[in-house]
Amino acid sequence: MPSKSFHRTDRVSAQLRRELGTLVREAVREHGLPSVSVSDVEITRDLAHAKVFVTALQPERSLEAVKALKELARELRFHLGKAMKLRHVPELHFHYDDSVDRGERIEHLLREAADSDAAEREDDREEDEGQGKDPA
Repeated sequence: MPSKSFHRTDRVSAQLRRELGTLVREAVREHGLPSVSVSDVEITRDLAHAKVFVTALQPERSLEAVKALKELARELRFHLGKAMKLRHVPELHFHYDDSVDRGERIEHLLREAADSDAAEREDDREEDEGQGKDPA
């Protein structure tokens, strides 16, 4: 059975995610930004560009947070260069990761649907009992 091989881009991406997580946390504290965390990093094959996906504790302030991180990208890239041993530190492109928000919205809709179904079953049961039928 062949073993799974990991590409250099995967390893660099994982290391970037760890390092940027720390740097972004410090930037949030230092610059008074809305609280965000790094959820994923996708890096190009040539390691020249990195898409950095962040999630916000307050989704309504996500645009503000991403805008601030874009302004701090050069500074973060500089600190990243000191922390990592790379010949070329990728250019950072920050994006908001709305997958958590979408997941919460879907979970809310599913919960509403389940509550609605339970209420309908209860109404049907009461209706059957009111007519003297045996609930099956």
